Amino acid sequence: MNPSLYDLLDVDSTASDAEIRAAWKAAIADLDPSDRRFRAYNQAAEVLLDPGKRAAYDAELVAADHDEPEPVSEAVAAEYHGPAPVAAEAAGSGKAGLGSRIADLKRRLARPQPEKAGTSTGTPSRQVPAWLLIGLAVVVAALIAGVVYFANQPSDTEVEESTREAQSAAERAIVPVLSYDAKTLDEDQAAAHAQMTSDYREDYDKLFESIKENAPSTGTVVTAEPPFASGIVRSGEDRVEVLLFVNRPTTNKARPEPVVFRDQVTVTMQRVGGDWLIDDLKTSPVAP
Repeated sequence: MNPSLYDLLDVDSTASDAEIRAAWKAAIADLDPSDRRFRAYNQAAEVLLDPGKRAAYDAELVAADHDEPEPVSEAVAAEYHGPAPVAAEAAGSGKAGLGSRIADLKRRLARPQPEKAGTSTGTPSRQVPAWLLIGLAVVVAALIAGVVYFANQPSDTEVEESTREAQSAAERAIVPVLSYDAKTLDEDQAAAHAQMTSDYREDYDKLFESIKENAPSTGTVVTAEPPFASGIVRSGEDRVEVLLFVNRPTTNKARPEPVVFRDQVTVTMQRVGGDWLIDDLKTSPVAP
């Protein structure tokens, strides 16, 4: 059996979002964004941190566990004039694979029960074991639920395009949002507002008030640079979470030479009309 996404991040299948997020950040902390493992960890977190994708993935794991039914003896198989039940084909990617598995299971349920040799046509035939019918019904129900879920999801192309747009918007927006000059605080705040949803502006303004109180006396100037690396934490059609690595050269009256702070920034981008805007932002320092 191939390792699951839970195995990749070294968490239990019952792990909370906070536990998964912590495991993911720890896994990529020392990796270069060009490292193939960086993308693998991001893809695992993208699935497990999205409630809908995680539910679908968990359903696939459950279906995989049911792929091999209990063996049927040769004597019983002969009595039913047919081969013993075999495992259903592995679920293919997309809707076609699921539809094939459902059709196959339906044909098995609809197969007429053979008559026992030596009996008249009016004699009732032997019944298929109830446990087998129940098990197949459960699998069919799970597969149908999976088909309905995937049928209502946007196409992979649409999600991929939206994700790219959100990532580019995040890389542009983070510069004015993290930058400010003690001499132009009002203008800097207005420039940051243009990159945010109305809900996040309220949170941002609360933090910016402390900057307005202290920056004039210290003469602080923060000039955020465009991200030197970025990755996708969670993709979607209207909401995307992006991880950015940003350098922030900072000066003040006491330190006229720039001191560069390196931040790991997780930005949640929300589509509003035709624009991608910041709806949440969390920063943490990158270890030197």
